[in-house]
Amino acid sequence: MTDTGNGAPEVTAGAKLTPEAKAAKFAELARQIRGMQPEDAADRAARAGAARAEASMAEAPAEEDPTEEAPEPGGSEPGEPEPAAAAPVPAAPVPTRVPAPAAPAPVVSDRQREEVLRATVEVLTAGGAPADLAAAAVAALGEEAPARLREDPWTVLGLPGVRPEHADGFARELLGAGAGPGDERRARALVPWLLEQAALRGHSALELAEVAVGLDRLRMPEPATAIQAAVEDGRVLSFQEELAGPEAHAAGGDEEAEAPTRTLLALAGLAMAEDSLAEKLLQLMATFVPGEDAEEAGEADDSEHAEPGAEAAEGSAQQPPAAPGPAAWAAAAEAASSSSATALIKAVAEHALVLHTGGEAARAEPAALVAAARGLGLRAWAATWTDQGRDSLAALAEAGAGAPVVTLAELLSGAAGPGRAPDGTLALDLLVVLDAPLLDVDLAAVVLESLADGTRLVLSGDPGQLWSAGPGRVFADLLAAKACPAVASRTPDFGPIGELVSGVGIGELQPVEAPDKEVVILTAKDAGEAVHRAVQLLTDSIPRALGIPAEQVVLLTPGHGGPAGTRALNAAAKARLNPGPGRFGGFDPGDRVVDSPTPGVTRPARVLDGDATGLHLEYADGSHRTVPPAEAARLRHGWALTVHQAVGRRWPGAVVVVPEDAAQALTRQWVYTAFGRGERHLSVVHAAGPALVQAVAERQAQSRTTRLRAVLAENAASAY
Repeated sequence: MTDTGNGAPEVTAGAKLTPEAKAAKFAELARQIRGMQPEDAADRAARAGAARAEASMAEAPAEEDPTEEAPEPGGSEPGEPEPAAAAPVPAAPVPTRVPAPAAPAPVVSDRQREEVLRATVEVLTAGGAPADLAAAAVAALGEEAPARLREDPWTVLGLPGVRPEHADGFARELLGAGAGPGDERRARALVPWLLEQAALRGHSALELAEVAVGLDRLRMPEPATAIQAAVEDGRVLSFQEELAGPEAHAAGGDEEAEAPTRTLLALAGLAMAEDSLAEKLLQLMATFVPGEDAEEAGEADDSEHAEPGAEAAEGSAQQPPAAPGPAAWAAAAEAASSSSATALIKAVAEHALVLHTGGEAARAEPAALVAAARGLGLRAWAATWTDQGRDSLAALAEAGAGAPVVTLAELLSGAAGPGRAPDGTLALDLLVVLDAPLLDVDLAAVVLESLADGTRLVLSGDPGQLWSAGPGRVFADLLAAKACPAVASRTPDFGPIGELVSGVGIGELQPVEAPDKEVVILTAKDAGEAVHRAVQLLTDSIPRALGIPAEQVVLLTPGHGGPAGTRALNAAAKARLNPGPGRFGGFDPGDRVVDSPTPGVTRPARVLDGDATGLHLEYADGSHRTVPPAEAARLRHGWALTVHQAVGRRWPGAVVVVPEDAAQALTRQWVYTAFGRGERHLSVVHAAGPALVQAVAERQAQSRTTRLRAVLAENAASAY
């Protein structure tokens, strides 16, 4: 495609607007958007219901283009973007946010599909676009792909890897002089594209002025017209949100005047998911009825001898659920092993939705809650983000392989867990979701839709860790909304690593005593020296001095690209630990690799062998899988990971590399998460100078614009 540099078709240059003129222009734009006819609430609810129904029927996330890479979540990637997600491993159904045409006609035969592909290639080639995009275009647009691309060339912007400058060049080749910068088709494509890019950075919505600024940079002559066209098209929704607290003060709000507002724009699918999530959270709390001692007295003997949860697979959801009363819950709480576990059990006894915060050691408290609830006859299960989290929580529950703990993907797909009731909801009375900060809006909505009315839900996690790979900050928004009780653990993470991480959590990076070399801080003059030192720690120093094998040590860095990104570190580690020609799609037997079945989920594995059928892998949980040759390019070497890839997992040893080019992207949240990945040992090799201390002290987290907190406040009858 032709690249114009700044992305837009040529337009006559005019006088530059002054800041005052731009501010007036955006104010007028906000008034125009506010004047648009808002979508009827009933219509939006109906659309949300349809979207949720479609999502619940999905068996796997949409397959992504293997050549495309998604940006590092939260905008903390200083180098190149993170690898795209691979599709083959079963995972939780997650609705897609990418705008797609409504109900494209199916391609009914291989011959017809070949004809459509051929015609699509002809259109793409005529516009100067790569023919490789044809398959993605047909998948998105169906058999109408050639006609749609000719009629609306900017439709190509919805395909993987296509940027506005590419789409503009494509449109010019097909339309000639008719491809003007203010074309309504261009407007309908650019506004959703800007919101999609924001979603990749973690935003579930954007302020109107930010979208207008983005359109201005793309040389859209009339941002208001463009936004109105996108809203009328139904792919983008607009919202008015009242500001409160510091936000209202910053906006110049007066206590006696009307509360200031802001106008937000969001992709329709993402907005409906956020509305659905808030609606279901409130419904869960409204339909909850605590048990009474008098009602449970007659069934106490039976429930004490029942095998908790065993009946779920046999459809016991048809039987009246157990409803222990206050006395039974109080006894279970008093029997808990810690005061924090007691507080958590007491909160769950009285409320449908409870938040639980704490570090790694605090995971024992949700384990105690699940054990107590099952002892009371409730069908209680816990769900973790990773298989490692599942196994560690099962060990805390002292129930071995039979513990009521599954991964979230297993729970939602039905691969393990309590199974489904006849109405399609999960057959359980209490669900505890650990690693809750990793829930994005879409996945959280799917979880809530899977719960029957009256089910108890506990969201547990460390609020200091990185947020989800997808858009939203669900856990943080719920904590801020104060719509339900929040139990803060008093159980600290012990040892030098725990002390260091706790200090980072309050904005302090201070030396800690580490008599057994649990924590080692090293400086490097540049990225090259940082890579050398990190690989030396991985391959020699840590195994020799601490007895931790190299395969139990991970290298962590902010990004994939750059002189000290994962690519550079993995190349150096492979050269030292497993040199080879990369006979099987760039890999050799013995290589450490990572597989990403869905965005935000990373599964470490080891290459066993390879042949014509594919690459044979053994995963960390002992399972095996053969990756077909066509999919091998989706794997990445796994000695070094980004911190975002490492969330939900810990290693006996961790080496955190902080190169100088990461200085601007560092945050307290990133450092907190990175330093907490080591169980027995943490080495930090940094060449960022004072930027590391400054980030911990001053930059808490990359900001995200979301709507959940405001939607909860708007719809809740009263705050907790």
